[in-house]
Amino acid sequence: MVTKTLAELSLGLKQKTFSSVEITKAYLERIQKFNSKLNTFITVCAETALEEARLADKHLQTGQAEPLTGIPLAYKDIFCTQGIKTSCGSKMLDNFIAPYDATVAEKFKTAGVVLVGKTNMDEFAMGSSNENSYYGPVKNPWDLNVVPGGSSGGSTAAVAARLIAGAIGTDTGGSIRQPAALCGVTGLKPTYGRVSRYGMVAFASSLDQGGPIAQTAEDCALLLQSMAGFDTKDSTSVNTPVPNYSGLLNTSIKGLKIGLPKEFFGEGLNPTIEGHVQNAIKELEKLGAVFKEITLPNTGLSIPVYYVIAPAECSSNLSRYDGVRFGYRAKDPKNLEDLYKQSRTEAFGDEVKRRILIGTYVLSSGYYDAYYLQAQKVRKLISNDYQKAFKEVDIILGPTTPTPAFNLGAKTADPVSMYLCDIYTVSVNLAGLPGLSMPAGFVNNLPIGVQLIGNYFEEARILNVAHQFQKVTDWHKKMPPLGNTL
Repeated sequence: MVTKTLAELSLGLKQKTFSSVEITKAYLERIQKFNSKLNTFITVCAETALEEARLADKHLQTGQAEPLTGIPLAYKDIFCTQGIKTSCGSKMLDNFIAPYDATVAEKFKTAGVVLVGKTNMDEFAMGSSNENSYYGPVKNPWDLNVVPGGSSGGSTAAVAARLIAGAIGTDTGGSIRQPAALCGVTGLKPTYGRVSRYGMVAFASSLDQGGPIAQTAEDCALLLQSMAGFDTKDSTSVNTPVPNYSGLLNTSIKGLKIGLPKEFFGEGLNPTIEGHVQNAIKELEKLGAVFKEITLPNTGLSIPVYYVIAPAECSSNLSRYDGVRFGYRAKDPKNLEDLYKQSRTEAFGDEVKRRILIGTYVLSSGYYDAYYLQAQKVRKLISNDYQKAFKEVDIILGPTTPTPAFNLGAKTADPVSMYLCDIYTVSVNLAGLPGLSMPAGFVNNLPIGVQLIGNYFEEARILNVAHQFQKVTDWHKKMPPLGNTL
């Protein structure tokens, strides 16, 4: 049962082949069996999940249930969930019980989803390997000695190991797409403003976006349908109609123009990954797609621009964690200033401290113009590159990551090397565009992904291309050795 896609589970529930309680129990048993090895979950909501499943089964009996009614899901532990711990993978929020639901959580609750638990993540979503969590690193189910990618590594690893049907993550610089590629699942970062950020704890407010993670593009379309939409509680939410993503999945891609940025195929890209990307190109050509080489000349500046803007915004957003109103508080401070210092020193991890310090520096008097302002100007150039490209092509294709998953601990002493893992993904966030990673092959028995990038609010188009690719390939059906132990 746990090997079925989310779409297959939805159909089975509708046809009464099995019940939501049966599905939920199967996933909970699997989590109990394998989570100690993978460390994918921070919180498991077994009792409430079974109660929600029972209510879902009653609603399913009426014949008026929604497509996601009774489907077990997990949320990255950055989404506030009323009455359930929301830790953001940090000691700072280890004792924080959210008093309200994030809009995304509220939408899924309305849709009848069963919340099975909250997944592990890099602390405050800062990381590319899921090694920065207060609760310990997440393990990649394909090889327990390598990283799953971050910061949504708990969500992607849980889906890959079939501990859950689908999960929700966040993507600030590639944090859905990169771990999706390294774990062999499908992950979508929607257009900035497509999914409400209300109740999604902020890392970098102009870059963060929530999105779905599942086995297939078809599953991601189902999840995005419930997640997307305008929210008056989020000032960054865009009031634009939400299309029927599932209904647009079987559109022919004959004649579709796909751009191949020459900057994505240069030095640093693993040759075997490049070979798999070329194989994906051939499959899409068979389906009628037309390819054209394009240029995104400012791509090489994406990493330095991102690591000025994101830390600057994080230093501002994390200033609220001071030990006063909520979260961790140091014991026996000498005075108010000491309370701030000790609480933040004891509760934040090294990577969070590093980014706060960088961000505070680039925003400080005398450096704002030299760093932050310049970074915002180059960000506009990066965005302009994409808009120029989309005048020539319909979507853009390339690798998701330059290498397959690396060993745990291999890059922790070299932050710059770690940051370069996001070279193909960060520009999409800087431009606010939608991007999707789909499984497309293996390197040394480790999965890799191909990335599809669309123009603003064209999630339906890249979901359709991914779906057409997955109809003629089976990379998305591959299960890790752990996952085969049923």
